[in-house]
Formats: sequence, C-alpha cells, structure tokens
Amino acid sequence: MKSLYALSVVLLLAGCTTPMINKEKSLSYFFDSPARIWEETLPLGNGRLGLMPDGGVNKETFVMNEISLWSGGKQDADNPYAHWSLPNIRRLLFDGRNDEAQALMYETFVCKGVGSGNGNGANVPFGTYQLLGNLVLNYTYLRESNDSVSSYIRELNLQDATATLSFKKGSVNYTREAFTSFSGDLGVIHLSADVNNALNFSVGMNRPERYTISTSGKDLVMMGQLNNGTDGAGMKYGARVRILLPKGGSLSASDTSVSVQNASEAVLLVSMATDYFGKDVESEIVSLLEASAKKEFSVLKKEHIAAYSKLFDRASLNLGRNERVNWPINKRLDAFYQDKNDPALISLYFQFGRYLLISSTRPGLLPPNLQGLWARTIRTPWNGDYHLNINLQMNLWPAEVTNLSELHLPMIEWTKHQVTSGEQTARVYYNARGWVTHILGNVWEFTAPGEHPSWGATNTSAAWLCEHLYTHYLYTQDKTYLAEVYPVMKGAALFFTDMLVEDPRSKYLVTAPTTSPENAFLFNDQKISIVAGSAMDNQIVRELFTNTIEAATILGRDADFINELTDKRSRLMPTTIGQDGRIMEWLEPYQEAEPHHRHVSHLYGLYPGNEISVERTPELAEGARKSLEGRGDRSTGWSMAWKINFWARLHDGDHAYKLLCDLLAPAIKTGETKYNGEGGGSYPNLFCSHPPFQIDGNFGATAGIAEMLVQSQTGKIELLPALPEAWPNGSFKGLKVYGGAEVSAQWKKGLLTEATLHSITAYTYQIKLPENSGQLSIRLNQKPISLPVSNGLLTIDMRPGDELILGF
Repeated sequence: MKSLYALSVVLLLAGCTTPMINKEKSLSYFFDSPARIWEETLPLGNGRLGLMPDGGVNKETFVMNEISLWSGGKQDADNPYAHWSLPNIRRLLFDGRNDEAQALMYETFVCKGVGSGNGNGANVPFGTYQLLGNLVLNYTYLRESNDSVSSYIRELNLQDATATLSFKKGSVNYTREAFTSFSGDLGVIHLSADVNNALNFSVGMNRPERYTISTSGKDLVMMGQLNNGTDGAGMKYGARVRILLPKGGSLSASDTSVSVQNASEAVLLVSMATDYFGKDVESEIVSLLEASAKKEFSVLKKEHIAAYSKLFDRASLNLGRNERVNWPINKRLDAFYQDKNDPALISLYFQFGRYLLISSTRPGLLPPNLQGLWARTIRTPWNGDYHLNINLQMNLWPAEVTNLSELHLPMIEWTKHQVTSGEQTARVYYNARGWVTHILGNVWEFTAPGEHPSWGATNTSAAWLCEHLYTHYLYTQDKTYLAEVYPVMKGAALFFTDMLVEDPRSKYLVTAPTTSPENAFLFNDQKISIVAGSAMDNQIVRELFTNTIEAATILGRDADFINELTDKRSRLMPTTIGQDGRIMEWLEPYQEAEPHHRHVSHLYGLYPGNEISVERTPELAEGARKSLEGRGDRSTGWSMAWKINFWARLHDGDHAYKLLCDLLAPAIKTGETKYNGEGGGSYPNLFCSHPPFQIDGNFGATAGIAEMLVQSQTGKIELLPALPEAWPNGSFKGLKVYGGAEVSAQWKKGLLTEATLHSITAYTYQIKLPENSGQLSIRLNQKPISLPVSNGLLTIDMRPGDELILGF
C-alpha cells in the first residue's frame, strides 16, 4: 500500500459574511473561552489529516497531524536464539516454577534491541507517531487592540464536521470556521470580520525538532526528516502554505513567515505530506495545493459536508434533550457528574465516537492508533502505537454495529501486512508455522515480543485481530472478501496448532509461555505474569479455531485442517468457574496481585467474544457477573468502556449506564490535566482519559451504547437488551446486526413500540420478540403479512432491499 497521501489546509478570510453558531443543535458542543490545554481544543480530521484549533484570539495554533507520520523504520527485532530456551521455559512452567521461567524469559525470550524504548521510541527503530507541526496565526487588531473580547463561542459541530469560533472585539464581529475536507482531502479554515480591512495576521509553522522553514516566492515551506533510530534518515515530510487575496489586501513574505494586511478576504492553502506511501513529498504538496486553489470556500464546504454526511448520517440516536444543550461542554460535564439529567449528552457522546472513527481512519490508509490521529508532541504517550492486547481492537468495535463497516478495512489491511514478519517471528521464537504477533504494533511491521515479558509475551494478538476479519464478514456476508482474508485466519490458526503443547499436569493443550495481559499473580512473594495457559488465551484460540472452521466450510476448503482444528479445540480447557464463583483468569487458582486490575481479559468470551451468554451459558454468565463485581467499576477510561459492553451483554442496562456515567466524569481539575483521582474519565473536549488521552475509551463507549440497544452475536436479533431506566423514551436508526441488516427502533416508557429491519443482503434473520408482543403487527415492504412465532422468535428470509416493520 505504498502511495502518498498529503494534507492541504485552506484558510479563507472574508470581510462580510459571518456564519452563525447554533448552540441549539444537540449534535454539537461548545466552549465560551479559548482552550487552556490541548484537551480543550477541537479535533478535526478526515481519516488522513487532523487539525486541532485552540481558538486563541491574538494567537491561534492549529496542531497539524498526518496519520502516517512516524519516526523509526523497519528492523529485524527477532532474537535468533530465543527458541533455544523455549523447552526449558515450558519445563519450568510445568514443574510449577513460574518465577524461574519468567526470569529465563527476561534473559532470552524478548525482542532484539530495545523494543519500544519503554514507550519512548522517538529515537529508536520502533519509532513513535508524531505531530507534523503547528500552524500559527498571529492576529493584529489595529483599531481594537485594547478592546475587550465579548460573546466568545467556540463550537464543534458533529453534524457537518466543522469547528466554528465567533467573538466581538471592540465594534467588530469576528468569525472563524474550520474543517478537514472529506471531499478535497484538505483542511479549510474560514475567517471573517464584519468590517472591511479588519483582518491583519501573519502565518508561521513550527515543530519541536527536525524541520526547516523557508519561503518560495510567497509560499511558506516547512520540510524535514524524522529519525529512523539508526542513521537518522527516516521518514520525510513537508508542508507548504500559499495565501490568495481575491478581494484586496497586501501579502508579504519574510524568510520564515507570510503576512497579510488590510484584507477583506484571504485564502490560505496548506498542503502536508509524508513519503511513507512512496511518493515525492515536495511534488505532492505542490500538486495538492494547486488543485485546492481552484475552488471557492463555499464549494469546498458544500462538497465536504456531502462526502462526510454519507458516513455520519447512517445512524442516529435520540434519548431526549433539555436546556443543558445550551451550556458549554465543560460545564455540562461538571453538572452531569452531580446530576445525570442530560440525556442529550449521551446521544452526543455516542455520535462523538462515530465522528472520531470517521475522522481518524479511511479505506486505503492506516487504522486509528492510540490517539486516533491526533497528537501534539514528538513523544506521544506509549508511542501512539497499535497496542494489540485490546486497544487497537477496541478502536474498531463501533465500526460494524454503528454502520461504518468500510472503516474496518484499514485495520484489516494493516493486519494482512503483519503476516510476513509474523511468520518469521513464529519460526524464530516458537519453531512454529503460521504467523504470530505480540502486544506491540507500529507502521513498520514489528511482530516480536516486547522488551518486558510481563506484558510483552502475550501471543494471541494475531488471533484477536482475526476476530475482526471474520466479524466484518458476519456483518457483510461478502464471500469474495472472506476468500481474501481466509489465508490470514488460517495462518494464525496454523500457528496455534504448532504452538499449543500438552500440559502434563492437566492433559489440556495450553499456550506456553503466555500471560493474562498485563496482569500478575502472587507467587513465592513475587508478582509473576508468565504462565502455561490463561482463560483469555483459551477463549481467543477456541474462537479463532471456530471462525476458521466456519470460514473454511463456507468456502469449501481444507477438510483435513478442519478436522485438526476441531480436535485441538476440544482439548482446550473450558472456561471454568473457581471456588469463589468467579471465572478463573488463569488455569490454576492463583491469588491476584491487583484485584481491581484494569484488564478483564478472562471475560473476553463475554465481550467481544460470544462464548458466554445469559441464555446459553447462564452459569458462566453469573460467574462473569461476580468477576466484574470483584474487579470493581472505577478504572482507566478504556477499562470502564469495556465494562459497559460486559454489563450490556449481561442484560444489566442500569449497571452499564452507571459505567457510562463514570466514564463521563470530568478528568481535570482547575485547568490542569489531572484525572479525578479514582481513575479515568473525560477531558473537556470529550476525549477519553486513560489518563492521559487514549481514544479507545471513546470508541469502546460508543460500541457499548450500541450494545445496550441491539445485540445479534448469538444469531438472534435482540432489541433493547440492556435498556436502563434512565432512558425511558427514545429511538435509534441505522444500527447494524449480523447478516448485514440496518435496524431502527422506537420505545416509550421502557417498552418497544416499533422496530424496522432493512436488509442489505439475502439472509435469514431471527428476531427475539419482547414481552409486549401480544398485538404484533408485521409489514414487509409496506404490505401486511403474518409470520409464525416459535419460542418467542420470529424468523424471516429477506432479500436485499427488503424492509420489515414490526409494531407493538
């Protein structure tokens, strides 16, 4: 996937027209002051590029991002001697000497080199995701320099993906509008004043290191090259700024900036690009700049909204609203912490997650990283990488169910690109066929274990990624796609057919060595992580084998391999309830070192898996409930988001809602980026606080809200399975279920009143009817029909385009 993508930003300053900010819109939030911290700036993105304006009156900074801008480079991180120690590690584990096995792994079973640099990989080969730079506008107010600012409003509108700022200084009204175009692949910033010639400003660019600034004619140019961790010659990037003055004013350039005086309108074009996808940076930023200059602002905005709306408008949620939609978002969050009477905030937060996914990934590009595509530094926390023991996967949880299926594809393509490297890692570490990857992922196909086995030895990440490959098929029923990804799934399954080994103590097949991600247990007065087998590993491997068997059967392939997978699946230890009534996290009853640990990996089979079900496995569901009660609610942001989904799967809407409220707790105090003392929460701009900012919590919560409204993982469509008392009335449209149908529903006083199923594919659907179905009416394509109901299930064969309406 080597081609270049570039960023263009258009800045238009107009002297007369001032778009009005509409605070009444439920799908927007606003501030009444400039951003004090980055987590108060407004995130804009189009899947490739990002802008975050801070709304400063005298000096305004737009943090600029491009999804592919990474330091580091490709490396061979596989330790060629690792497999020599594998038999001894397993022997120690089977002898019950886990501490010695872990010590041996620290010496022999880690990546070659420094790995991720302990999460500080900017100058090592692993690399880090970095900001591209800062676009800085310095404004001069000639006639109102000493006048105060009033009527300040800064808004992010999710409906059209724009950020708007308006204020009054002296006698002049100023408005600024920004978006990252989904049609023109450029950012657009529009500034206006209602007095002619009142706009005077200079434009500059900078970043913390590795850049040069120059002017070419009256274009402002920034170029640079990041460190690859070896010879310094890493990824190249560039940005170019051009200003157009169609209605007067003067333009001048110095060596490092460009200035405009007495303008009534100006257009500022900013193109950005990297060479990650293989094209020449300088020629690309010029060509995009030339193309952008041919369109007026009104055209750019109209085309942007039309392209964005094709994605965003597919799904909606209405839970009601009150006067708080007219409050600044930071004050809404503070009020919600004390009084939960703000139903529109939940709908806004749900759509904000969809907005962030639409804004941070795009087919043909990269999946969203730990911060989506927004970063303000060259040392992004945890390298802004692809953590593969839940975080990247959580980023894509909303993709299918919230009707953004094509946004799953970048992650799927990224997974395909790990296979070649993962095949070498499988051979070098495990003497195994197939492919494997561990916890760390980047844009350089790093698949080796991490530098610390306590967290870096997790080896089921490829299997978890393959769950997404198959889930995309379940929602689309695209057999051509399934044939394309089947070799990836088969390779991941093949690895485990070789890697699984019989534990002589239990006779079960186990993954050895392994961990329960990032968690530890007490062993000989130490905290130990390395084990022979874990509950999550068994659940994921069992799921991988099952999905691969189903895919092979659908495609009519690999009968012998199906038999092998079936046999080895039967030899995995089943998910087990311990003496305390909880699901066992490890295959032995170890004592937890941290009972309230953020990871709840042993409940993978509850969500995102479907091994544990209230109806099919009630004993395991009760064990999962007790496990969640023992873990507690308060935790990091993404952990609370995961728990929303857990409780929704347990059909406990009130507890899921309680977790959602916890996640919306303000994460800062007195303007500082401090979390609230009990764990994660939400920053003022609704970014999720790990802390610090991690976007997976936003995505996990959006998926969780959808999970409260509709579920289909068991093969049955269940409407309002976890509706909390706090949402007595409401409606949703456009959520997706297995089989590819779009589902909409309305309810009053907690009871379903109408449901619509619009089929995209030919599929047989089973719908679980609610208790208030005594006077059920059924219409197919607007015609009344009757259908048999058996055990509370309505079954119907539907063709593409069919629409089923149920009335209760």
